[in-house]
Amino acid sequence: MSMTSTVSSTGLSLGQAQAAADAVARVLPTGMPLTPLLTQASDVPAGAQAVVATFVGAVSADVAVVLLEAPHLVDEGADGSPVVALQDVLQPALEAASDTFGAGVLDDARAEDAAELFTDPHTTVFALNGPAGVAGWFAVRGRASVAERSGSGVLGGKLARISNVEMALTVEIGRTRMAVRDVLAMEPGAVIELDRSAGSPADVLLNGRLIAHGEIVVVDQDYAVRITKILDTAEDLD
Repeated sequence: MSMTSTVSSTGLSLGQAQAAADAVARVLPTGMPLTPLLTQASDVPAGAQAVVATFVGAVSADVAVVLLEAPHLVDEGADGSPVVALQDVLQPALEAASDTFGAGVLDDARAEDAAELFTDPHTTVFALNGPAGVAGWFAVRGRASVAERSGSGVLGGKLARISNVEMALTVEIGRTRMAVRDVLAMEPGAVIELDRSAGSPADVLLNGRLIAHGEIVVVDQDYAVRITKILDTAEDLD
């Protein structure tokens, strides 16, 4: 773990990492106040499962949470499978962390082994301390900006090799956050209010990463999107 004031290879300062950890601690659904304190990655149990997401924006970073009581946050259905996935439960906390980085987009959280991210030398790790001791850990790792990578001449070569690969392009007109009980209570005809007003630009995402803004149009009776702005902070494709 890096204990210096900045992580020079990624441009993520210790202050930014601390702000993200504070935001996570406030939002995690543990039912207790949590205080994030810098710690060593070796304190995280071997084989621990983390919920991880990647933020792309003016500051880009990977963020992750490991909770010791994670299984108690997810109720099981009649067939024994979870009603709501743990990554969906923890997504709001990771979004709170990413909000401290400024404008950008956070992809969907995913569950994976914690070792890769937590043991990276460029990752900053915080223990999430509660009244009864450590309740879990939060990790954040800055990522080099697109400008830094493209300036080296490497990005163009990588893009040339994958220029024929098909990727999923998604247009998003808005989001909202709802309690699980409200989702389960939905019926046909229900109206869900989104977080942006009519006429606001839509987000264009490539494999879940924000790359542009646009406006919705109709072409031959089909919906389409007219690109109005290409973002310089779009994630590279390496």
